[in-house]
Amino acid sequence: MSANTLKPTLGTLHLWGIAVGLVISGEYFGWSYGWGTAGTLGFLVTTLLVAVMYTCFIFSFTELTTAIPNAGGPFAYSLRAFGVTGGTIAGLATLIEFVFAPPAIAMAIGAYLNVQFPGLEPKWAAVGAYVVFMTLNILGVSIAATFELVVTVLAVLELLVFMGVVAPGFSFANFAAGGWAGENSFSSATLSGIFAAIPFAIWFFLAIEGAAMAAEEAKDPKRTIPTAYIAGILTLVVLALGVMIFAGGVGDWRALSNINDPLPQAMKAVVGDNSNWMHMLVWIGLFGLVASFHGIILGYSRQFFALARAGFLPPALARLSRFQTPHRAIIAGGVVGIAAIFSDGLINLQGMTLTAAMITMSVFGAIVMYIISMLSLFKLRRSEPGLERSFMAPGYPIVPGIALVLAVVCLIAMIWFNLQVGLVFLALMVLGSIYCKLVRGRTPGLAIATSEG
Repeated sequence: MSANTLKPTLGTLHLWGIAVGLVISGEYFGWSYGWGTAGTLGFLVTTLLVAVMYTCFIFSFTELTTAIPNAGGPFAYSLRAFGVTGGTIAGLATLIEFVFAPPAIAMAIGAYLNVQFPGLEPKWAAVGAYVVFMTLNILGVSIAATFELVVTVLAVLELLVFMGVVAPGFSFANFAAGGWAGENSFSSATLSGIFAAIPFAIWFFLAIEGAAMAAEEAKDPKRTIPTAYIAGILTLVVLALGVMIFAGGVGDWRALSNINDPLPQAMKAVVGDNSNWMHMLVWIGLFGLVASFHGIILGYSRQFFALARAGFLPPALARLSRFQTPHRAIIAGGVVGIAAIFSDGLINLQGMTLTAAMITMSVFGAIVMYIISMLSLFKLRRSEPGLERSFMAPGYPIVPGIALVLAVVCLIAMIWFNLQVGLVFLALMVLGSIYCKLVRGRTPGLAIATSEG
């Protein structure tokens, strides 16, 4: 095995655990900001539209993942389809998605711990989470993936327990009260709120595609990846709708719309502050946050690794530890994330909290990556009809077309309602492209070799 080749050790359950674990923190926090923007009923509409986009996207994206199992994921597909320009756009967008999501999750971990330990500073708890889970990722992908599977299963079970415990206190009247933004009935303000809430609906599903970055480390990827992806998206759609509806119907949903721990607060309305159910939710709920945080560290490190191996970033980031993990890439993303945590209060974008700003930035990266990935699917169908495709997108070209159109609609809405964050995202993409070009100039041939591979 060469010095920069990852070892295949992951099976179907591991990949399902990574796919669901990457996302599942989105069921625990972040999405409730969408209520403040669209209302409960408006946000339900947003979520259903986004769920359709993700379902179509995953069924289409799986074709690329199985045909080109590469740690770069979208970077590798776009590089093959559109050359250096496509690879740069996809690689940088994916990096932004995966590097800016962990600080938001880390801050939520701090908020959950603060419920139990009011004297604990959330920022330092967030930094501690980075140190612990970067270390775990460095120790080996098999260990990391097994841990991911365990905490993901616990997190899924906890969400089911949450729904069961609050169900007796659920009232649709509570959920629907003032449920349309701006009015008690559908209006232009409602439509505006539905589109403005897109980032928070995407947060329900954001990063499921990151399992593609473990494709090089998957055993029999052409069989295991489709099963893991399809089971993963179905799991997440059911959980997202269930959690949102049950949480919104137990009391005044407005009290949950701008906080980082909506589930514990929703449960308090049913069982009180000191119930054992309440304490269990806080502690086991941490597993959901940890699963995503830990999984996204795995994702961003493989993206750094793939870009460095292809000559788009410094080659040092492609070096592997004695555990066959990209330790320098893991640390690089951690440095950026910790810096983002301590920027809270120093940078103000559109009056957003740090968590909301990080979510929005991450979503910008995701949407751009979804668009270029679907374009790559269409391009490769034409340019490489002979490429071995063990899984083909069902309903082609309609299903990937739906994913592409909805992703473009989401991007337009994101720009319209989040212009400042969008401009920062654009600046990062431009600066990143210039940097990648400078690095490629010093390491010619590496990107060409990857594109041909």
